[in-house]
Amino acid sequence: MDNRVPPRAAGPGPRRRDRHGRGMRGPIAPPQVPLAASRAEVFADLVQDSVERLERRWPQLADVEFLVFEVPRVDGLDAVGLWGEESVPLGGSVPAREGRRARVVVYRRPVEIRSKGRDERAALVHEVVVEQVAELLGLTPETVDPRYGEE
Repeated sequence: MDNRVPPRAAGPGPRRRDRHGRGMRGPIAPPQVPLAASRAEVFADLVQDSVERLERRWPQLADVEFLVFEVPRVDGLDAVGLWGEESVPLGGSVPAREGRRARVVVYRRPVEIRSKGRDERAALVHEVVVEQVAELLGLTPETVDPRYGEE
């Protein structure tokens, strides 16, 4: 009884280990563990938490689209004239137009640069979301969230 296994064809294919058999075998952490989430995913979760917190008080925010961009875009404009000498916006809002929903945008990299830890980042994200929602609704940030500025 000679059941020989045919040799594996040597060809282009993913190589899972180095030549000594000690390379990476799989992901470091399973997908359900927080370690597996990227910084962008964690940041988007912070924005979503803030939005959910505000939607309980302001149900009309269900019609607003909340987005996370890496950095603000400069479409051929002079950034110094647009934002000033030393400031880069942390977020922005665009009112609804015909056929488009209102939008609130939070810029991930400027917020990350200005915050040191997760708690500080979460507080800053919430402040940015509150400020942009207040601008969109034509209210003060304290009206949108009575705890604005306390955290």
